[in-house]
Amino acid sequence: MSQNRQIQSQSQQQVQTLSPQQILVVKLLELPTMEFEERIHAELLENPALDEGKEEETTTDVLTPDNDGEMDSMEYDAMDDYLRDDDIPDYKLQDNNRSRGEVQEEIPLAGEISFYEVLNEQLNERDLSDHQRELAEYLIGSLDDDGLLRKSLESICDELAIYIGINTDEKELEDVLRIIQDFDPAGIGARDLRECLLIQLHRKQEEDPHNELLRLEQRIINNCYEEFIKKHWEKMQKKLDITEEQLQEALAEITRLNPRPGASLGETIGRNMQLIIPDFIIESFDDGSITVTLNSRNTPELRMSRDFTDMAKTYTETPNSMSKESKEAFLFLKQKMDAAQGFINAVKQRQHTMMSTMEAIVAFQRPFFADGDESLLRPMILKDIAERTGLDISTISRVSNSKYAQTNFGIYPLKYFFSDGYTTEDGEELSVREIKRILKECIDGEDKKKPLTDDELAEILKEKGYPIARRTVAKYRQQLNIPVARLRK
Repeated sequence: MSQNRQIQSQSQQQVQTLSPQQILVVKLLELPTMEFEERIHAELLENPALDEGKEEETTTDVLTPDNDGEMDSMEYDAMDDYLRDDDIPDYKLQDNNRSRGEVQEEIPLAGEISFYEVLNEQLNERDLSDHQRELAEYLIGSLDDDGLLRKSLESICDELAIYIGINTDEKELEDVLRIIQDFDPAGIGARDLRECLLIQLHRKQEEDPHNELLRLEQRIINNCYEEFIKKHWEKMQKKLDITEEQLQEALAEITRLNPRPGASLGETIGRNMQLIIPDFIIESFDDGSITVTLNSRNTPELRMSRDFTDMAKTYTETPNSMSKESKEAFLFLKQKMDAAQGFINAVKQRQHTMMSTMEAIVAFQRPFFADGDESLLRPMILKDIAERTGLDISTISRVSNSKYAQTNFGIYPLKYFFSDGYTTEDGEELSVREIKRILKECIDGEDKKKPLTDDELAEILKEKGYPIARRTVAKYRQQLNIPVARLRK
């Protein structure tokens, strides 16, 4: 156990000694194109030592990243201590066509639907009585922007009786709430953070019932929630009788859960149109070649200011004869120049990391980028690209988040190219898109006088070698815009 304390102590020391340069690199990497351009222009205004134009060589000492230009996983994990939003729980340390060659700079997404409309659409897929539907609609309207139900069921019963004239009890209301908690994204309708995490873990367990790591994650939230929130890792390890490695592996997975499921559905009613500016331009040609470029139309080249470098050179030529005022002026110059060169280095590292990641994605999904056929997309996870690039998984996650790629076939979020896969009984690996195709074929071939229910579809898919849970079938069916069985007659 003393060895564990030593490891934790070393980790804490590393967090404390993280350089401003490393923090800057991560922050720039997370920014999509428009925000990145704004950040550069803001830096040009704030730092007179930074100028537009091609960079010239300088011998000024600057803050630099690690020698390999890439921070290790421990440093990236520690970054989250600095970068996480105040409103995220402490544990969360987580298409339009275009003509060929035309760069679409701004793509307005019209017709966005609200948070509540998304949930009500899913509600319409359920076979409920009018009374149950009224209760469900009121519960959905009572969710906060995080997608959680902060009010007690008792108070909601009172509100329904007083304001709407609907009589119910907590038991009936909870039954309807369970239906909402089955909606996407997982965690919607939870009454607190603990329930939110458990819903997500249960959902994952449904799809992968033999996953021992998921069982451990559920034990942690069920049996050690207080210790988990307070980060009492040693107490958790002892209480659960597991190794430190097992604990760390489970915690890493738990931190990937979403404490604010409502946020992933967008803002509430009244959301304005969103402009999408692609971060990458990917072009496919008839000869089979594919090019990948960064969309940097409004991103100026950066260099050190000639005036600052000339002044610094003047001071360094007569170091012994400098007055106190001259030394202070030189110190100011050097601080600004170090900051400018550090920013230039961070921009270069961002560009290198972005390109390495996108090129690896294109290589992995080359058939899709060549033909635009979505069924050709292979199952791909962050780890696949991390292994190809030699970058950390957290780095790949930051690149793929809020970034878009413009292709010959439309504009896609980078997250679109990532999806889990399933392995059939014969060992064949299929993507989620391929399973959706098979699901659609099953529905297209059903007896329209007696349409297949989601439970029946799940059984058919299981017989075909695809062990998909009923609620997963329902999710895929909804994504395919296929109504429930009773509406397909």
